[in-house]
Amino acid sequence: MTATSRDWAPGDGSAADRTWLADWRRQVATLYAEVRKLAELDPSVAHRRWREARDGLFREHPQSPVPGDDRQSFEPQYFDYDAALRFTAPLEPAPPPQPGALALELPNSGDDNLAFNRVGRVTIPFDDGPRSLSVFWMAGYSGGLFIPFRDATNGRETYGAGRYLVDAAKSADLGGDPTAGSIVLDFNFAYQPSCAFDPRWACPLAPPENQLDLPIRAGERLPVEHAD
Repeated sequence: MTATSRDWAPGDGSAADRTWLADWRRQVATLYAEVRKLAELDPSVAHRRWREARDGLFREHPQSPVPGDDRQSFEPQYFDYDAALRFTAPLEPAPPPQPGALALELPNSGDDNLAFNRVGRVTIPFDDGPRSLSVFWMAGYSGGLFIPFRDATNGRETYGAGRYLVDAAKSADLGGDPTAGSIVLDFNFAYQPSCAFDPRWACPLAPPENQLDLPIRAGERLPVEHAD
């Protein structure tokens, strides 16, 4: 039997599971490489390409976080692109950890917690005034910068536990300039974690320090009928 006969389940650790997971990550990495290139000329065009490719993965890929019975009819929802919510911000260093300090554990939608290190902060010049978000590095797994956040749309227009802005371990990385010490933060590419689609997925979530006190109406959203 082949993997597509579904004699396996995502996360079961089988060879088929690992092969399809590798393919998912490969396709996502390729997509973000394309998006970074397109964004050099027109971020809104890059955003359309991101939506198109991502929607196809959700509906068609065996490792989609969307439950199988819902995939064919699945229609992801997004806010309109807002050019004012794309920033390039310097990564400010975090204070060094205290001697003997344990790795940070972020909230998690499942039973297992992943360890992170707080590597810095970014200050974002919103029209309503600057706000800061902590930037984390996953201590295990494949590493990578990680910026989860919550905002005033959660639970009404977006997933209640927040969204991801950067997750470089999953190739969700819009780029930056290491020489200048800056990273690109485009909230139009903010997306909901896998646990938003199916509770069988366990996802690290934003800690209280990454709660924004303003609504971020950009990126992926809940279907309109879920909103108040």
